[in-house]
Amino acid sequence: MEKFTVTILGCGSAKPTLIHNPSSQLITIGGKAFLVDCGEGTQHQLMRYRCNTTRLRHIFISHLHGDHIYGLPGLVSTMGLQHHDAEIVVHLPEAGIPLLQPLMEYSAHDLNLRFEPYEHRRAIIYEDKTIEVETLPLVHSLPCCGFIFREKPKPRHIIREAIDRYEVPICRIAGIKLGNDYTLPDGRVIANDELTSAPSPSRAYAYVSDTLPLKAVAHAVKGIDLLYHEATHPSSRASSSKATCHSTAAQAAQIASLAEVKRLLIGHYSSALKGDDINGLLEEARAVFPATIASQEGMTIEI
Repeated sequence: MEKFTVTILGCGSAKPTLIHNPSSQLITIGGKAFLVDCGEGTQHQLMRYRCNTTRLRHIFISHLHGDHIYGLPGLVSTMGLQHHDAEIVVHLPEAGIPLLQPLMEYSAHDLNLRFEPYEHRRAIIYEDKTIEVETLPLVHSLPCCGFIFREKPKPRHIIREAIDRYEVPICRIAGIKLGNDYTLPDGRVIANDELTSAPSPSRAYAYVSDTLPLKAVAHAVKGIDLLYHEATHPSSRASSSKATCHSTAAQAAQIASLAEVKRLLIGHYSSALKGDDINGLLEEARAVFPATIASQEGMTIEI
C-alpha cells in the first residue's frame, strides 16, 4: 500500500511566536505531494524537516488571512530559482488572485504558475486517477474552506490460483480487477467473487481550519481516517473563540466524536498559549474524544 502521510510544518495561529509556525502542512500520497496553506516561513520548515518537494504540483489555500498565505511569495520565488519545470497550481478563493498575482509575477522567476479559484461550497477541485480533493465550506471571519483528501476506490485483488485455474488471459485481468465476471470459452460464467478478493480500503484526510464548530463538517467527514480540526482556544476562552470564529479543543473533539472519525489532530494554537498549555488542550480534547493527537512542528502522521 502506498504511503499517505501528513507532515505538520506549522500549527500556530495569527500572531507569530517562538514556539509555533503559522499554518502549513505537506500531504504526500504515493509519489504525489500537496501543500495545504502556506504561512510565513513555510519554505524554511520544508527544508528543516527535509521534505521532498520535487513532486509538489498543487498548493491549496484555505483562506486569505496572512498566517495562511504570507509564506507563498517566498516559496514560489525559491521554486522559480530552482527551475521547476512542471506547472504549479495554487487553488484559492477568487479574491486572492488580484491580491497575489502581481506579487507572484514579480517574484516567480519564470516559474510556470497558475491560479485556480474555487467557490465557497462543496465541490471537487482536483482529481487524478487515484485521489480527489474536495472543498468543505467553513464559517470564519473571511470566506474559508477546508479540504478533504480522499483516495478513489481501489481495484479488487486478483486471486492468482483462480486466474490460473480458469486460464484467464492477461488482457482480461484489468476488467476483472474492476469487478467484471469472466466467461469461459464454453459459455460458463465465473463470478468475480471467485476470481478476486476485496480491495484495500480507501483512506481519507480532512483539513479543517479556521472555523466555528459545525455539524455540517461532522456530516461531511463521517468516518474518515484522520481529521485535523482547529483548536485555537481552551474552553475557558470559549467566548473569545466564538467572537473570532474559531473553535475550542473540546468543540473540535465534539465534532470528531459526532463524525466518528478514527483519529483527531488538533492545532492552530492561539499565540496566548504557552508550551505547557498545549497539554491542557490535549487533555480537554481527549476527555471528549480519546483518540486525539496534538500537532507539533515536524510531526509526520501516517494514515
